[in-house]
Amino acid sequence: MRRCYSKFTAYHLGFKNSNFLLQVGSGSVSRTIATTSERSFSNYAAQVDQSQTKDNPFSDMLIDSFGRLHTYLRISLTERCNLRCQYCMPSEGVELTPNSDLLSQSEIVRLAGLFVSAGVNKIRLTGGEPTVRKDIEEICMQLSSLKGLKNLAITTNGITLARKLPKLQECGLDSLNISLDTLVPAKFEFLTRRKGHDRVLKSIDTAIELGYNPVKVNCVVMRGLNDDEICDFVELTRDKPINVRFIEFMPFDGNVWNVKKLVPYAEVMDKVVSCYGKQVKGFPSIKRMQDHPTETAKNFTIDGHCGSVSFITSMTEHFCAGCNRLRLLADGNFKVCLFGPSEVSLRDPLRSGADDEALREIIGAAVKRKKAAHAGMLDIAKTANRPMIHIGG
Repeated sequence: MRRCYSKFTAYHLGFKNSNFLLQVGSGSVSRTIATTSERSFSNYAAQVDQSQTKDNPFSDMLIDSFGRLHTYLRISLTERCNLRCQYCMPSEGVELTPNSDLLSQSEIVRLAGLFVSAGVNKIRLTGGEPTVRKDIEEICMQLSSLKGLKNLAITTNGITLARKLPKLQECGLDSLNISLDTLVPAKFEFLTRRKGHDRVLKSIDTAIELGYNPVKVNCVVMRGLNDDEICDFVELTRDKPINVRFIEFMPFDGNVWNVKKLVPYAEVMDKVVSCYGKQVKGFPSIKRMQDHPTETAKNFTIDGHCGSVSFITSMTEHFCAGCNRLRLLADGNFKVCLFGPSEVSLRDPLRSGADDEALREIIGAAVKRKKAAHAGMLDIAKTANRPMIHIGG
């Protein structure tokens, strides 16, 4: 059993509690953690209460039985994608929902309007690959005009983004995440089963040129595939306003998840510290940022770097206590937890003539059923859930 994250490293990164350890051994992950960043439900609720103002009312529809307020909606625009990433899609492919059963542009806007009127202030467009949807510009324009929406974002693989981004920006796209899991073109083709590495890099540069700051780059770390590139990814942040986000490998139907492929956050952090953790005038060069209570990432700055580094620790250190996210799938199903199998259709009642109040009741009831936390990575791996391409990234 080895300690991937030493007490010395933890202390100098701002985690002064000596219990901050993450241990890895025998293919399983155990944790002994007590840090200043750990959030209880009560602490989260208190901070949310303080963040609300009279000018920002919200509906009980968005509050679950644990007091969590959900102000972030992820909308999958399509199940289609122009890549075949191994962690997202089964090797044999997936059966796609017929177009007639997917939400139309007007249905997306109507449902989004209900959420925003209730207090949602951020929407992220996902897929599949959202940029393959032909009416994405019109969708962005209508969503960005919703009163109360503060941020319209997108998660994309970047294959076609470079040529579409100027128009998307004009239509109100505020921020973006670009997925890139390797800096080696041949490895990119292996992981995605397609070519296009150069186009993703061009999309990142285009986003920077258009003034997006930061440009977030999502990297799913998988043992034996790209865990040798961690410091190379961090180097991207030196001279460019890039936020590299290392994501723990998560189990979904068909992606052949195995705990042995999981590279825990502490191990990734250990590699970053080994490359960039030198002391400068008695202070660490890597510093933890002050994260919002609903933040999913652990965010760090590195002295001398224009950008930043983040870690999404869904498997080894879940952030369920501060979860403020809801998901609307491309087929109109509503999902309150990424890892929970429960879904409820909003499309069917919508097409049956349900009014806004009836839809609000369905949404509110689903939110109230949200569990305190997901089941844990080993149980998640055994639980039936749809492939990521169906759920939306």
